[in-house]
Amino acid sequence: MEIERKWMVTGWPEGLPLVEEFTMRQGYISVRPTVRIREEAKTGGETAWILCFKSEGGLAREEIERPIDRALFEDLAAKIIARPLIEKVRRTYLLSDGCRLEVNHVDAGQPGAFWYAEIEYPTLEAACQWDPAGCGLSDYLSDEVTGQPGQSMGAYWVRTRC
Repeated sequence: MEIERKWMVTGWPEGLPLVEEFTMRQGYISVRPTVRIREEAKTGGETAWILCFKSEGGLAREEIERPIDRALFEDLAAKIIARPLIEKVRRTYLLSDGCRLEVNHVDAGQPGAFWYAEIEYPTLEAACQWDPAGCGLSDYLSDEVTGQPGQSMGAYWVRTRC
């Protein structure tokens, strides 16, 4: 089960400890249900290829991720390559309460480029109780879009690639 909240943001946050950074490429085989492939290259580290299934939902939804090899990733990407894969840079920051803030810059340099942030939680109660003000992020995380129609990466894929 994936439990996460999402915000639209502008730029990288300031003054937070950076935990890790990834450069990613991802594409969608299906958006209902979500079936996605992703290549994740960790800065200074290894590259992983992942097949992911996500059920419908907002704050909480079923998620299954499995590693795949590069050859399968490339084979699947070739089937959808008529549409370019989405490119993202994700930075993960450690918050003072122990949560991890994942900030993504999507399709940098493209007309539809945008930024969003997410936090994953262990329980629904933790997600509902968490307040950005507790970490000094009220201004940065002021535009919450959790569960709003059209705010998923799958919806972005449909708007920009289909």
